Amino acid sequence: MTKTEKNEEVSDIKKEIDRFKKDFNSITEEIGKVIVGNRDIVEKILIGFFAKGHVLLEGVPGLGKTLLVKSLSKALGFDFKRIQFTPDLMPADITGTQIVVEKGGGRKEFEFTPGPLFTNILLADEINRATPKTQSAMLEAMEERQVTVAGKSHGLREPFFVMATQNPIEMEGTYTLPEAQMDRFFFRLHIAFPKFEELKTILRQTTVNESYNIQPVFDSGSAVKRVAEMRKLVREVLVSSEMEDYITGIILATHPDSKDALDSASDGDKIEDLVGRYVTYGAGPRGAQAVTLAAKANALLDGRPNIYEGDVKKVAVSALNHRMLLNFEADADNVKSHHIIEKILEKLKK
Repeated sequence: MTKTEKNEEVSDIKKEIDRFKKDFNSITEEIGKVIVGNRDIVEKILIGFFAKGHVLLEGVPGLGKTLLVKSLSKALGFDFKRIQFTPDLMPADITGTQIVVEKGGGRKEFEFTPGPLFTNILLADEINRATPKTQSAMLEAMEERQVTVAGKSHGLREPFFVMATQNPIEMEGTYTLPEAQMDRFFFRLHIAFPKFEELKTILRQTTVNESYNIQPVFDSGSAVKRVAEMRKLVREVLVSSEMEDYITGIILATHPDSKDALDSASDGDKIEDLVGRYVTYGAGPRGAQAVTLAAKANALLDGRPNIYEGDVKKVAVSALNHRMLLNFEADADNVKSHHIIEKILEKLKK
C-alpha cells in the first residue's frame, strides 16, 4: 500500500467515525427533547443497541422508562411494542400462535399469527413478573432472534432490541430472572430519582399544553441499512493484545477460585479476599464480550479507532454488575456487585 492510499484509508476511517458520532449524538439530542437528565443512561442504552445487545433497566415507577424507549423508537424510526408482563402471561401471548383459517374449497389450515415480539424495539415492562415458562420464550427471542411455535422457528425482525424493566422495590408476585437470562442482557442500568432542578423541569414540561415532537434521525428507507453500518463499525474498532489482557484480567478477578488476574494487581490479596468472601460465581465470556463491545462504541464516541483503559472503566460496571452471583454474606453486609467491580478496576493495572 502506497503512502497516498494509506492516507486515504485513514481519512475514510475518520469520516466513518465522525459520521457515527454525529448520528449517535443526533439520536441522543432527539431523545433529550422529552427525557430530562439521565444523559449517561441514554448513551448507554444506545451503546447497547449499536452493540447488538439488550438492556435491563431498574428504577421505581414513574421515572420515564416507558417514555424513554418510546422516544428511542421514534428517534430511530422503528416499530415499537410494549408487553406488560404478568404472572398469567403465557408464551403464546408474546410469541404468537397457530390459528385455523379457511382456505378455498372448504379446506382448513393452520396459519401462524405473530405476537408482539415481532417488532424492532420491544419494551418488556416488569419482566420479572412473568413465569419461568414465559421467560424461556423471551430467552430464545433475545439470544437466537427467533421464536419457536409448534416446532417451527420464525425469525424476528432486524434490528431487534429489548429494553426490559424491573421494579427494585416491589418484589411480591415476581419471579427472579434466571442467571442464563440475566447474562443475555448487555447492560443493567439503574435510573436514579431526578435531582431538584431536573424534577422542576419535568414539572414544567408535563403540566402544560406544549408538546415536544421527536423527529427520526434516519430516513425511513435507509434506517435499517444505517443501523447495520453503525453496528458493523463498532465491531471494527481495534483492540490491542494489551487491552485484551486487561479485560480478561478483570473478568477473571470476579471469580473466587481464580488466581490468574491477581498477579498483575497491586494489593491483589485484598481483591482476592473481597471476591472470595462475597462472590459465588463471577462473570463469564459474555461479560468479556459486552465490556469489549461497549468499550469499542465508547471509543468511537471519543473519535478513536481503538480502545484504551478509560473506555473499559467507563462501561465495566454496567456490563458486569448483573453477571456476578453474590452470596448471603454479601446481602447481610450490604455489599453489591458494583462495589466489587469498582474495587477490581481500582486495583487491577493494565
